Order: sequence, then C-alpha cells, then structure tokens
Amino acid sequence: MKKEVVVRSISNIDDTLCVDIFKRADNSFGFEEYRRDSESNEGWYKIGGFGYLCFSSECEAYRNACKNIVWLD
Repeated sequence: MKKEVVVRSISNIDDTLCVDIFKRADNSFGFEEYRRDSESNEGWYKIGGFGYLCFSSECEAYRNACKNIVWLD
C-alpha cells in the first residue's frame, strides 16, 4: 500500500510549479511543493521540504500551504 495518496494538486499559471496535498496511511495530511522545467521531460522535483508537516485535515494542510508558498496564496 502507498504511504501517501494525493487528494489535491494545484499548479501555477504556467504549470512549472505544483503543490500536492496528500493523505497518509495514518489519516494525517501534508503538502509538498514541486517544480519542473518545461524544456525537459524529466518530471517534477521536490523543492519545498514541507512533506514532514502533519495536519488533521485537508483544509488545514491547504491553509498552511498558502501561508508557506508565496505563489499559492
């Protein structure tokens, strides 16, 4: 079983930055920020370092992501 399941994914206007809100197996939630280069087919790279934070709901994780990720707010 996967340890995290993405429940919401939000991209910026040019689709080079993304935030995933995820649910863990223990029913806690978290978020992480990713980046990708449009010229490359290498995929998404973790850039945020927020994945260790734990929240009790998807809404709480999203609100915290908005506080920590400038382009998301």
